[in-house]
Amino acid sequence: MDRELAELPPALRWREWMLRVEAVIFAAAEPVSREALARVVGRDCSIDLLIDDLRAELRDRSYEIVAVAGGWQHRSRSAYASAIRASQTSTRNAAPVMSDFEAMVLMAIAYFQPITRGDLSKIFGKEVSRDTIASLRNASFLASGPRSPTPGAPYTYVTTKQFLSAFGMQTLRDLPDIEALEDAGLLSRKEMVEISKYGQDTTDES
Repeated sequence: MDRELAELPPALRWREWMLRVEAVIFAAAEPVSREALARVVGRDCSIDLLIDDLRAELRDRSYEIVAVAGGWQHRSRSAYASAIRASQTSTRNAAPVMSDFEAMVLMAIAYFQPITRGDLSKIFGKEVSRDTIASLRNASFLASGPRSPTPGAPYTYVTTKQFLSAFGMQTLRDLPDIEALEDAGLLSRKEMVEISKYGQDTTDES
């Protein structure tokens, strides 16, 4: 494929690059990385400026291009969420239905990863079952992390790019302030400190 399009006038070349980038993002089942988009445009083309121009064109449409999970993806605007739900149409980015407890476990893993099932049980004061972990893994929200340095070397769990994509985040830095979760009584500060230290130590060793 001709990436450079040197025979086209600058304006038409830019327009073709915009259309290529939009087509790739539209067709993709997951967020498209900068590296992938760079394969369809010229070497000196600015991906960021192309995305800015595409977003400007979509300003009055019911969908947009958003930055999630280290790439870009087409998403319908939140203002039209109720219309989409009312249509009962199956959507490609629909998040799996989770119980309240599964959502809380996923939240804890997101903040304290890598973390073991045993440490999750300490946080919640009751056992976090293998079935709960399996449900979150089946939703592609979790993956296995490094082995814990504790006796028995149990597996730890970490979140995935699918987790970021499903919840509209670029990185884990986009997670809400954890103090708000403590104020809501969802997590214990003592356990948070202990698990946070463990997670940092494990991350440094991996």
